[in-house]
Amino acid sequence: MKPNHRGPLHTGIRTTTLVATGLCLSLLAACGSGNGGGPRIGPDGSTPINLACQLNQIDALPLEALSTAESDSIVFMREEEKLARDVYLTLGNLWAPPIFDNIADSEETHMDAVKLLLDRYQLADPADGNGVGEFTNTDLQTLYDQLAQRGATSLIEALTVGALIEDLDIYDLQNQLDTIVDNQDIAKVWANLQKGSRNHLRSFASRLLDYGVTYVPQYITQDEYDAIINSDYETGGC
Repeated sequence: MKPNHRGPLHTGIRTTTLVATGLCLSLLAACGSGNGGGPRIGPDGSTPINLACQLNQIDALPLEALSTAESDSIVFMREEEKLARDVYLTLGNLWAPPIFDNIADSEETHMDAVKLLLDRYQLADPADGNGVGEFTNTDLQTLYDQLAQRGATSLIEALTVGALIEDLDIYDLQNQLDTIVDNQDIAKVWANLQKGSRNHLRSFASRLLDYGVTYVPQYITQDEYDAIINSDYETGGC
């Protein structure tokens, strides 16, 4: 059963539950793709955001009043994108496949895209001064520690951690778009981040299939996951 997540302020409940179980979830089902031949992905698994394009897009939109929930959403997503980057950097130091380093580079631009919103709304940056693996949000700190430890146990586990992070990212972004975000500029950035996360999920799922393993989604629904995996790598926009 998926956790009942209502937005970034409830993430402590979700991540604490995940950590408390030691991440002992049914993430994998062995053998067979069962997806019509597997994901169609980009050449290197990465989806960097064109920051100049992103800045032009949000500058063209009105600077609307920012709710407390939207402010919290921006601050939280800055560190959730950092979580992805930092885990991939850590795993890239352990495992040979370039997918971790490639997607870590993309996550850096995703972090920068959220930073554009922090600057636009004059919000403090929770990642300021924090190195790799260091977080202001204590739940994300604990989650990073657990995911990095899990990914160090084997290449299969590392790839599974990657898929789990993107699964979670897509879920959180959509939840915020559905229940919190009203401002057009935030919605534009979140939509671009989702596009990148869908591409990254396709990449990790494809690599797992190379080892005869099928990822089972833990946050988005199976139907949503299947729709992503069986659709083309996304390009265009920022």
